[in-house]
Amino acid sequence: MKIIENKTYDQERALYASCDTKIKNCTFSGPADGESVLKESRNIKVSGCLFDLRYPFWHDEGVEAENCTMTELCRAPVWYTRNATFKNFEINGVKAFRECDNVKLIDCRAKSPELGWCCRGVEIEGGDITSEYFLLNSSDIKIDGLHFKGKYSFQYTKNVEIRNAVFDTKDAFWHSENVTIYDSVIKGEYAAWYSKNLKLVRCKISGTQPFCYVENLVMEDCETEGCDLSFEYSTVNATIRGRVDSVKNPLSGSIIADEIGEIIIDENSREGSDCKIIVR
Repeated sequence: MKIIENKTYDQERALYASCDTKIKNCTFSGPADGESVLKESRNIKVSGCLFDLRYPFWHDEGVEAENCTMTELCRAPVWYTRNATFKNFEINGVKAFRECDNVKLIDCRAKSPELGWCCRGVEIEGGDITSEYFLLNSSDIKIDGLHFKGKYSFQYTKNVEIRNAVFDTKDAFWHSENVTIYDSVIKGEYAAWYSKNLKLVRCKISGTQPFCYVENLVMEDCETEGCDLSFEYSTVNATIRGRVDSVKNPLSGSIIADEIGEIIIDENSREGSDCKIIVR
């Protein structure tokens, strides 16, 4: 492979359409303020670089990149890219990762609003991400060990598997479909409204009014904290360790818990309740 090392570039499309190239310890910054430095590249390996310009990885295919930093000026850094792995990256520009296919993030640290929109085939291992509308409208997602903070995550996502994660997030998983979460913590209000085929196994959920208007919710051996007005207008089969503060107007299925603070069946609800509620 061709090797480019210890260079600084600031011009437009500096390494446009690079192919079979290793790029090591380079800096993409300077007064020319050029964008799209690696656009339309193929089979590239990038390490130890600083990205301080816009749109570096657009329409690329076959990217292996590690130990790099993207500054706040590196806006929309990865769009329309296929088959790419980013390892140990510091990502600070807005709108990172959009309309990508088969992208993997390993031990990355990101502060990027609107990260991961409309992507297909996303894998995330470890890392710490702060974002809003994280992974909006993306599909075929696998996550293990992520720490996430931010509002409106996983909305309109499909085919998601999550393990060993911690989410501090409001309005998460709205309108999602076919999501399974194992051994994870979900903190935040109004979790998973309008979702379909959501399964949680050995998870801990906290925050008011979770799981309303859900179609086919399954909870196995889960815990809740501060969860009041739960399950309204949802079809649910749940086994919960400990207390649920209150249950309101579930449609059907069963809810089994050690303690339920209040069961609310509203006579004026738009649909009747045919849910079995059992306190152990």
